[in-house]
Amino acid sequence: MKVSVIMSVYNIGNMDILEEAVNSILEQSFTDLELIVCDDASTDDTYCTVKRMVSSKIRIVLLHNPVNIKAGGSRNRCIEIAHGDYIAIMDGDDISHPDRIAKQVEFLDSHPDIDFVGTRSRYFEHEPGDSGEGYWFCSKPQKKDFLYTLPFLHPTIMFRREALEKVGGYSSRKLVTRCEDYDMLLRMYAAGLTGENIDEVLYYYRQNRISYGKRKYRYRFNEAAIKWRGFYRCGLFPIGIAFAIKPLIVGLIPKRTLDKLKKMHYKDC
Repeated sequence: MKVSVIMSVYNIGNMDILEEAVNSILEQSFTDLELIVCDDASTDDTYCTVKRMVSSKIRIVLLHNPVNIKAGGSRNRCIEIAHGDYIAIMDGDDISHPDRIAKQVEFLDSHPDIDFVGTRSRYFEHEPGDSGEGYWFCSKPQKKDFLYTLPFLHPTIMFRREALEKVGGYSSRKLVTRCEDYDMLLRMYAAGLTGENIDEVLYYYRQNRISYGKRKYRYRFNEAAIKWRGFYRCGLFPIGIAFAIKPLIVGLIPKRTLDKLKKMHYKDC
């Protein structure tokens, strides 16, 4: 099998949203793939909804955690049983473009020196196209690009299996809660692995400003600790010191202002 798409889900709430996410994988133009979903001890109908969507076209594997182990641990469970040469990430409330997997496979097949690939993304609230705002930073991120923000949108990424194995997958330590993606990608770059982004919108990221505003400030301390260690390992000190403590300050700045600053910083990247 060429590709394993992995999805960690927990209390999605709106089952129509979950079905849209799953269907966007089932309806991919590239069909040599499997979908592995790990339900992280949801207390709603999340697990049952995916179970009802088992398809004869694409192999779906359902895992269920008896206790909540967070996204990193759930993704590791998926990776452990995955059959694909490539591992693609997918979130349970977003939508993948029908050609996303095909184009990422084509990219990795033709770029054997690149270890993983993300894509451009466009935000949406109800359906793709209802927002003109996009998520895009760098086509060829370097270590220094991690200083300002994560230069990849994590759920758009497709990894080579060996890249994940080289760094031991996601960390399940409590310290990396809500920062699992930043932590792993920094570890990858510190280990000499590299990624790129396809300059095309192939992923639609559901934007929820209400949930963003409810994020706990304590996770900013996790982010600061992850960045401190990651920047040090990537040889980004001493300038990395200032950027490592930045999350503690940024957490007090409105998201709209942050978005404007990011666009200014990466407009020529």
